Amino acid sequence: MQQDHKGTADGPSGKSRSKSGLRRLFRSKDGAAAIEFALLAIPYFLIVFAIIETFVAYTGEQLVANAVDTMGRKLRTGNITFTDTSASTYMDRTKFRRAFCGEISILIQCGEAEITTPNKLWIDVKSYTDFSAMPATVPINSSGDLDTSATSISYAPGGPGTKNMLRAYYKWDIITDLLRPYISNVRPTQGSKYFLMVETSVFKNEDYP
Repeated sequence: MQQDHKGTADGPSGKSRSKSGLRRLFRSKDGAAAIEFALLAIPYFLIVFAIIETFVAYTGEQLVANAVDTMGRKLRTGNITFTDTSASTYMDRTKFRRAFCGEISILIQCGEAEITTPNKLWIDVKSYTDFSAMPATVPINSSGDLDTSATSISYAPGGPGTKNMLRAYYKWDIITDLLRPYISNVRPTQGSKYFLMVETSVFKNEDYP
């Protein structure tokens, strides 16, 4: 009487199946795309957010530039004056800042606290004896940040026929864009992440009444 000898788990056929299973495991690509995506997702989205943030920052910068041009034109034509407090065109520093904030309110919001006590938006308006006397660089303090002292930033526009410079500085907060804070000569203070927007308008006032 003969007995059939079938392969067991420890027999030749069992070992063959084990080796075949290992080969299939090593050849399997199930989940490879998910693992690759998990590894690349963070830098990918970081780049995407940086591109979006840079686009929004450039839009805000253009708003500040347009506001400087608009307010400079009003000073040049006498629609904003500084000397005669009884004139309807008179604007002191607070009113001027409030009007400037109105020009950029589409994207940049200035509360009353920012208008009266600047923290991000700084506006410098001065008259000079000649265009050659106007500064060509951004005022920097000893710590490498924007110099916001009264000698560097003030509100003192001139009257008819005077030569004036209007400069606006805005500290735009940065979230994901790691390079933009360092493309300017102005370095943020330690722990700060902002891009300093600088816009300038130079003009000679008209001989308005």
